[in-house]
Amino acid sequence: MTEPTPEPPAGKAHDSTLGSRLNWLRAAVLGANDGIVSTAGLVVGVAGATGDRSTLLTAGLAGLLAGSMSMAAGEYVSVSTQRDSEEAALAQEKRELREQPEAELEELTVLLEERGLSRQVAREAAVQLTRRDALRAHARVELGIDPDDLTDPWHAAWASFLAFTVGALLPLLAIVLPPPDRRLPVTVVSVLLALACTGWTSARLGAAQPRRAVVRNVGGGALAMGVTHAAGILLGAAGA
Repeated sequence: MTEPTPEPPAGKAHDSTLGSRLNWLRAAVLGANDGIVSTAGLVVGVAGATGDRSTLLTAGLAGLLAGSMSMAAGEYVSVSTQRDSEEAALAQEKRELREQPEAELEELTVLLEERGLSRQVAREAAVQLTRRDALRAHARVELGIDPDDLTDPWHAAWASFLAFTVGALLPLLAIVLPPPDRRLPVTVVSVLLALACTGWTSARLGAAQPRRAVVRNVGGGALAMGVTHAAGILLGAAGA
């Protein structure tokens, strides 16, 4: 009785899709975290120099726009480079399949063997996968790429822009909405709570210890706000 032929590429595609989704979610959390920290540092620093609401709003909006655009541009460039590499790898694989099909079939067989299949089963699986779609089989097994799900730089750019903007809105609203005597404590408490949440979430997504991530996140945010607020006080005193 012939041993049933497994389909490793399908399993790998499933794992790859799940990993991709987790990476996107983690990137969104980290983008929001960046928006919280950078904007909080900016508005708390300005608050140390002046209590004027319009000045705080202008500074916060400027920081939000500059940061979100910078994040979007950086993510677009980064993911575009990754996509170019993926497309180049697929083009090379397509050329090799056309010029040396037997060598590519043997290469696929060896790769399947390395995953624990016997030589006979690996050869049979390689033949069947090649007949079905040789390029997709090699892309998934050899390159770890899904030709139908290449990274999209525009999606990445928009995701980074939105994540940073959502994170930046919290300290911006917290510094301009409350009465003047409550602006700073409301902002600090709101920001630290938000950083605790993003630290915990990013740790859970990365299967790490949440406590360490939360302490690191909250400590870094508190330090950033403390330093910028002290600088704002000094600058405000110097300009008085």
